[in-house]
Amino acid sequence: MASSEEKLAHDLEILQAMAGQMDDYLRSESLFWPMGYSDMPQLTLGGYWLRQHRLTALRHLLTSEQQAQLDEAVQTFNTAVSEWVVRTEKRAHTELEARVRQWGEYLRDLADKNAGEVVSYPAQVEVRAIIAALLDQLQQRPYTLDPKLARAATSLDQGLRARLSGGEFVWPEAWQPAYPKAAYWFLYGRPRA
Repeated sequence: MASSEEKLAHDLEILQAMAGQMDDYLRSESLFWPMGYSDMPQLTLGGYWLRQHRLTALRHLLTSEQQAQLDEAVQTFNTAVSEWVVRTEKRAHTELEARVRQWGEYLRDLADKNAGEVVSYPAQVEVRAIIAALLDQLQQRPYTLDPKLARAATSLDQGLRARLSGGEFVWPEAWQPAYPKAAYWFLYGRPRA
């Protein structure tokens, strides 16, 4: 099993690759962009923003070289999206809608008492964390969040809150400072089976 430092280093590699391909991604019509590496997820705005949030919040755990790489990746991303503000907002909304749908399907499977879904919660909850990243970014200038999508996410949260047993942070302990419980309550505990 990889250590927290190794996971953060891999997150940084992913962030750098995503930032480097962001301009091509925004020029394309793809919502999920294959990055061409077997050990990396597909590129999306939400996936990028999730990692940028985590790496920025946990910057103190990175070496000075890694911090410089993070700064460079963020600058590359910002340069790419600065020319595509409207397209970035539209793509982020499209992804948010898809992620809310995906998260809703997972929660329906949980409601059907599928024990395997409860066991996979720490991995599956990444979708909810991506939703949080998208919601956060779409509420910042120059973007405007579609309130309908915000309400859809809130509705799913109400169902999860009713089923979530409070408990330990489900991701690596070293990541916890990036995800305070008040805002990221869904990362603390697991749903009841």
